Amino acid sequence: MSNKEDILKRIRANVREKYDMPDLSDIRAITYADPLAQFVSMSQSVGGKVVELAGRDINELVRELYPDAKEIASNLPEVTIATRNPDTAESAQALNGTDVGIIRGQFGVAENGCIWIPQTMKEKAVCFISENLVILLPKSQIVNNMHEAYRRIDFDGTYDGYGTFISGPSKTADIAQVLVMGAQAARSVTVVLLPE
Repeated sequence: MSNKEDILKRIRANVREKYDMPDLSDIRAITYADPLAQFVSMSQSVGGKVVELAGRDINELVRELYPDAKEIASNLPEVTIATRNPDTAESAQALNGTDVGIIRGQFGVAENGCIWIPQTMKEKAVCFISENLVILLPKSQIVNNMHEAYRRIDFDGTYDGYGTFISGPSKTADIAQVLVMGAQAARSVTVVLLPE
């Protein structure tokens, strides 16, 4: 048994009272007439870039967006320009120095511009260690709000791995209120909208 499993087992053994989850069916979460347009607007407002693939080759688009990139990491079969593969990397540290990481998002959230990224690669560090992150997202997969988003994640069924929401580039202004891009993850995030 791993340390994590051991800790969770001890916590569960010491739970004295259990409570039913509240009924959330009557919550009226925000919805949008055009969720895709709202998603694009929110993604841009948090510092991200959104482009449509529109019949172009993803490899050519990435080269156009990041012409100086030397190290490109991806495990996606359509990405043929990758020089690193997070599935065959010896460790997360082996992905250090990645100029562009290319990953696939499952769905986007119009409310805040977030994208759900399930772990579909061995080394999830590619999502955070890359200087620039490119997220491929089907434009038909946009939900209105986080309530809808969490309903899309099957925590009790088939979902058993790691996942995260990513929204725009990493930034912080904690120190002296100076905005620093790429503080904890990518300096830039480009969402590539895939056709229906």
